[in-house]
Amino acid sequence: MTAPSYRRIAVLDIGKTNAKVVVLDSGTGAEIAVLKRPNVTIKTGPYPHYDIEALWSFALDALKRLAREPGFDAISITTHGAAAALLDRHGQLAMPVIDYEHEYPEEIRDAYTALRPAFDETFSPRLTMGLNVGAQLHYQKSAFPEAFAKVATILTYAQYWTARLTGVAANELTSLGCHTDLWNPKTSDYSSLVDRLGIRALMAPIRSAFDALGPVLPGIAEELGLAAPVPVYCGIHDSNASLLPHLVHREAPFAVVSTGTWVINFGVGGDLDHLDAKRDALANVDAYGRAVPSSRFMGGREFEILSAEIGPVGEKPSQAAIGPAIEKGVMLLPNMAPGSGPFPGKASRWIGAEGASREERHAAACLYLALMTDACLGLIGAKGPVIVEGPFALNETYLKLLAALAGREVLALPGSTGTSQGAALLTGIRPVSGAETRVPPAEIAELAAYRDRWYAAME
Repeated sequence: MTAPSYRRIAVLDIGKTNAKVVVLDSGTGAEIAVLKRPNVTIKTGPYPHYDIEALWSFALDALKRLAREPGFDAISITTHGAAAALLDRHGQLAMPVIDYEHEYPEEIRDAYTALRPAFDETFSPRLTMGLNVGAQLHYQKSAFPEAFAKVATILTYAQYWTARLTGVAANELTSLGCHTDLWNPKTSDYSSLVDRLGIRALMAPIRSAFDALGPVLPGIAEELGLAAPVPVYCGIHDSNASLLPHLVHREAPFAVVSTGTWVINFGVGGDLDHLDAKRDALANVDAYGRAVPSSRFMGGREFEILSAEIGPVGEKPSQAAIGPAIEKGVMLLPNMAPGSGPFPGKASRWIGAEGASREERHAAACLYLALMTDACLGLIGAKGPVIVEGPFALNETYLKLLAALAGREVLALPGSTGTSQGAALLTGIRPVSGAETRVPPAEIAELAAYRDRWYAAME
């Protein structure tokens, strides 16, 4: 059976911070059109939740505009994880889609901690707020029993958008396997939590991320002005979308550092035997259903905060300031974003920053990000080259420091988050290799001693 041939693929890409619709050229992999908007949280109502109808209106408007120019032949979906949609028997939202940064009352948190499976069943650590989807479902069921009683179907988040476009309800492995507590990677089945919560009958059928679930519904197709039926593919968790192109054409072992709001690290070719749940190490499940050792920290959010505090700095001045920052001992300790990452319970603080220039503080911020990434790679036993994609692939200072700390080559893939390209591959098109910037490991004076002092300062 030959793979379908599409000239252009539209990707609905909903991240935690921004949502966008991208049209990619299947021959070159290039993004030839992009429309975007912020992903807004509504603070009123039963709990903070995503503005789903605003996102839906944006998606329809963007698809309508892009259907005219440049046009597309298929649609794929990718979204952030830690989200689920609860539908009633009419297919409408029975409860708002909760923002995973909402914190629950202590008694509900404690009850869930006692209920959830052990790490060696799910390889999903106990995370704060609603970063475990199981915790979200437990909270919604416990705190709002009348509303939850109306739930007829539970969907993972990417597949909610596919269902709105096609009318076909599904769940998918990458979204079930990203620290939800709902999946057992060893048995490739739901975990015991699903039965403890009494929701197995509510879970939509599992479909492959590569499945075309159906064409766009006739009414929506007419609204979009589609001249021919357009298939919609099941969809994929965004970090796994970033991973997919590398799984297709690289030989293991290698590591992928996918950067955005979160820095997600994948150790392809590794094992699950040495993961430390207390340090935000876990298993993700890739598009083929295989467990992948992973680790993470909220590096994009942290760097956004730091950049706003420090102010604008050019790339060359920042690189030139690495030596002075190391020599003066200007350093930032974790965690800027509490509740996740390889050093739990640590409170962020600056050391030696008094009198430091803006450039030196920026260099120290890049040192912080590189040290955190290196620690995360160590936790998952990552081997082989390190591929960095997303916004950090444009940060030359960070790339140089990471290569030196890791002691191996770093490959930067700038110009894309990687999520849209990965989601487009679900349609069966061939991956297109992008331009890589190779950063070989180079010795940086006193960097090893700086790393030792950084670790010692945390004790």
